[in-house]
Amino acid sequence: MTAGPRTRLIESAIELVREQGVHAAGLAALLERGNASRNSLYQHFPAGKGELVEAATRVAGARIAGVVEKITAAPPPGWFDSLLGWWVTTLEQTGYRAGCPILGAALAESEPRVQAAAGEVFADWHERLGSALADAGLSAEEARSFGSFVFSALEGAIVQSRAMKSTRPLEDAQRHLAVLLENYLPEGGASR
Repeated sequence: MTAGPRTRLIESAIELVREQGVHAAGLAALLERGNASRNSLYQHFPAGKGELVEAATRVAGARIAGVVEKITAAPPPGWFDSLLGWWVTTLEQTGYRAGCPILGAALAESEPRVQAAAGEVFADWHERLGSALADAGLSAEEARSFGSFVFSALEGAIVQSRAMKSTRPLEDAQRHLAVLLENYLPEGGASR
């Protein structure tokens, strides 16, 4: 089944924001990549590009939240190997062109609704990982703080990896986050 114009527009927005950021993802490029007309854009997103990018940010955020949920369903010692490993694969497969669409949305100062959507996505990720860390035995406060720190380290490593055309920053973050997690877990690790 072929995706409709709304879905194609959202997918094109996710891809372009991952590659170029919100401001560089121009309307013509969004329409061309999404194989959609201007009429389709305004039919599905009456407020235009900003509304489209806001929707794309929420869709992309939910997808990555699904990755976090899948990873944290396994025992905790391997979480960061899986999470950062997923990003290593993603960057390598795209030739370091595609980063995190949520980071791109977060930097869109002139698009407050897009930036707010990115903030909500980050807060959701923090909550999900924090909840999993609390279930693994960390105190609620440690779990919340550590979950936030993980995504700060991850996003910074993604940016550096793209700029350096190397997975080294992600591999370094993966190694150190794994050590921190082991130090935070109760003796012998917790079972979920």
